[in-house]
Amino acid sequence: MELARLLNITDLLTRKSFFLFGPRATGKSTLIKQQLSETATIIDLLDSRLYLRLLGSPHDLESIIDSAHKDKIVVIDEIQRIPELLNEVHRLIENKKITFLLTGSSARKLRRGKANLLAGRVWESGMFPLTWKEITDFDLDKFLHYGGLPAVYLSNYPAEELDAYVNTYLKEEIMAEGLIRKLPPFSRFLRSIALANGEMINFTKLANDCQVPPSTVTEYVCLLEDTLVGCLLPAWTESRKRKAISTAKFYFFDPGVTHMLAGTRILDRNSNLYGKSFEQFIWMEIRAYLSYTRKKCELAYWRSSHGYEVDFLIGTETAIEVKASQRVSHRDLRGLKALKEENIFKKYILVSQDMINTRKGNFQTLYWAKFLKDLWADKFCS
Repeated sequence: MELARLLNITDLLTRKSFFLFGPRATGKSTLIKQQLSETATIIDLLDSRLYLRLLGSPHDLESIIDSAHKDKIVVIDEIQRIPELLNEVHRLIENKKITFLLTGSSARKLRRGKANLLAGRVWESGMFPLTWKEITDFDLDKFLHYGGLPAVYLSNYPAEELDAYVNTYLKEEIMAEGLIRKLPPFSRFLRSIALANGEMINFTKLANDCQVPPSTVTEYVCLLEDTLVGCLLPAWTESRKRKAISTAKFYFFDPGVTHMLAGTRILDRNSNLYGKSFEQFIWMEIRAYLSYTRKKCELAYWRSSHGYEVDFLIGTETAIEVKASQRVSHRDLRGLKALKEENIFKKYILVSQDMINTRKGNFQTLYWAKFLKDLWADKFCS
C-alpha cells in the first residue's frame, strides 16, 4: 500500500539544500523514491559498492553526480555513514550550485565526529511515523498499541514487526556501531525509561533501576536523542503567579516501540497506560505538524510546584491538556485554569475522547479528531 505522506520534499528543495533526519523505518527512503526518483541523483550509502567507493575516495562524489546526467538535485541517503562527504557537499553547493537532500537516522556520528554541518547552507527537516492525517480509516486503538511505523501499522503481524525493529535496531545495531559498551545495562535502561515514558525524567531513579551511574544514564538519554528514538520535552518556566518545575519530560518517538520495550502485551482502555499512550499520540501529532508546516512555535509543557500541570504549550498561543476519558468534567480543566491566571496564552484546549465539543470564553473541550482537524488547519499556531 502506497501512502501519501504530508512532507513535500520537492517543495523543500526549491528553497534550499536540506538535512532530512528521522528514526529508522519512518519511510524516508520510500518518500524519496516516490517524489524524487525521476528528477534527482540518488546515492544510497547502504549500497555496499557505493559505500566502499566513497569511503575510500570521497572526491568521487562529483564524478558520480556528473555521470548521472540529471537535474542538479542530489540525494545522499544515510549520510552519517560517511561524514567526510560533507566537505565535498559543501564544495559542490558553493561551486556548482547543486541542491542536496542529506538523509540520516542519527546525527550522533556527525556531531561527535565534528563533521562539516554546512551551517547556513543547509536547513533541517524531520521525518516522523505516520500521522492521523496520513492514514485512511484511522484506528485509534490500533495506533495507541502498535504505533505509526509504516511497516508496523500496515502489517497483519504488527507485534512481530515491532519485535524485529526493537531487537534488531535499538539493541543490536546501536551496539554494533559502538555507541554502547555493554548491552545488558542498556537493555535495562530501555525498559525503565519506556515505563517512565511521558513523565519527568529522574536520572537517579533510572540509574538505580538499571544499575549504572547517573552519568551513564545521562549518556544513554543523549544517545536516544541523537538517534532520534526519543525526545526531551522542555518545561515552560516563565510563570510568575505559580512557581514552575524545570525538569524536562521524555517521550519515545512511537507508542508501539514504547510498549515493546516496556513489555506491554495488552493495552487496557481503562488503564493509566492507555491514557499515557493517548497523550503520547497527541504529542506526536503536534510535533509532526510543527515540523512539516515549518512552524517556529516552540513546544513545551508546564507543571507548577503545587502540582498543576498542562501537557503541551504551543509557543505562547495555545495551551493543551489531554485526557483519555470519554466524558470530561470541570475537574479536568484545573491545570488550564491555573495557567490562565498568567494571562499569556490565547487559547486553552482540553482534548479528550468525549465526542461533545464545548466552548466557554477562551476554553474549549474538543474531541480528539476535531482537535487534529483544527490543528492541521493551522488554528492553534499562526
